[in-house]
Amino acid sequence: MTRTRNIGILIFDGVEELDFVGPYEVFTMSNEVHGREGRDQPDRVTLITETGKSVTGAKGMTVEAHAGIADIDALDVLLIPGGQGTRREVENKALLAWIAKVSGGCEWVTSVCTGALLLCAAGPGKGRRVTTHWGFIEALRERGEAAKVLEEVRYVRDGNVVTAAGVSAGIDMALWLVGQMHGEEHARFTQRFMQYDPAPPYTAAV
Repeated sequence: MTRTRNIGILIFDGVEELDFVGPYEVFTMSNEVHGREGRDQPDRVTLITETGKSVTGAKGMTVEAHAGIADIDALDVLLIPGGQGTRREVENKALLAWIAKVSGGCEWVTSVCTGALLLCAAGPGKGRRVTTHWGFIEALRERGEAAKVLEEVRYVRDGNVVTAAGVSAGIDMALWLVGQMHGEEHARFTQRFMQYDPAPPYTAAV
């Protein structure tokens, strides 16, 4: 039987908006599907910032937090998005320590885009096979923390660590996670209710 999970999404100034808004939509839409299935204990999805205050994303979106890191001692799922802000936060020892601490008890530890930088620096991504945005592949390899940084893949699982490439790949990864947590049929319903059937108009490589 499916169970309720605490899903935490860490956000920070300079976060890439779709990196976290996409997975947030997946997880919260999954909750709506639970409701249609008659379940009364959907997953709890929490937006977390270091201070509990709002942050401004890379494209100018201001987002209010549900909690600060001091309020969160344990999670079942941790998701760390990417964005230019990761280059600053990788030097934030307090935040990296929190990631290391909370990830130890997680069922799944995940990242989107350059969020993999924080996972590797904090510990969960060290010695793992990971991926990141195509433009950051070499930079992450040069850090030497991951066992291997894969390219031209949507998402990579290594144990309980799952990393996704840039932006839209986070939606794919989140749907896969919903399937792992609540079953493939539930994930398919979630995908359908989102009307997630991507068909980009421009598919040729630049």
